[in-house]
Amino acid sequence: MIQMTDLIKGFGDTEVLRGVTLHVPRGGITVIIGGSGHGKSVLVKHMIGLLRPDAGSIVVDGDEITKIPERDMLRVRRKFGMLFQSAALFDSMNVYENVSFALNEHTRLPEAEIRERVHAKLALLGLHGLDEKSPSELSGGMKKRVGLARAIVLDPSIIIYDEPTTGLDPIMSENVDQMIVDAQEKLSVTSVVISHDMPSTFRIATHIAMIHEGRIIQEGSPDEFRRTDNPIVKRFVELGLSA
Repeated sequence: MIQMTDLIKGFGDTEVLRGVTLHVPRGGITVIIGGSGHGKSVLVKHMIGLLRPDAGSIVVDGDEITKIPERDMLRVRRKFGMLFQSAALFDSMNVYENVSFALNEHTRLPEAEIRERVHAKLALLGLHGLDEKSPSELSGGMKKRVGLARAIVLDPSIIIYDEPTTGLDPIMSENVDQMIVDAQEKLSVTSVVISHDMPSTFRIATHIAMIHEGRIIQEGSPDEFRRTDNPIVKRFVELGLSA
């Protein structure tokens, strides 16, 4: 679904991506792990075309996006939905207004069809009947679900989750993980998760890649990561599972 090859990106004198090559298989859940400051967020910004690399190629669902003019990138970005770390709901809007926002901004659908689509996504995520609730009235897990409903309302083929379990207790983390797995199965999407949460990673991942100092140092199945001989990966996994 996504292929990044020999990606290089620097800011001033700092080279953040140092030849990243990453394969995101279609239809699975790819978890990108790595410590803070090693390039995860910059990698995602390249994936959705918010940053352009200094060198290298990025192919998203057959489109080489480093060669697409900015005016044509909207078509590619419509393939993505994103759930931000804190859900990033608009505080001044209720649940219905949050989820319908992208439909009002990017389509000319009649209100009746917008309402139907919003209610379908809310029902899919177990949020039926919450239209009038404000974000302040929702629990952390409910906010995540509303954020996901907003992310999928335009029917994207790729969903990106930015540190979805950060700051959550173990039970809530498991609930969010199950939400990600359920969404991937029900919607038949490709999911990309940015995380440093190893228990969560092993619960949901079908494919894992670790970025370290601007390079992908290992990529493969969860079993390959459990059996790794790479000392950096091994230490990261072991410390993450023992935390």
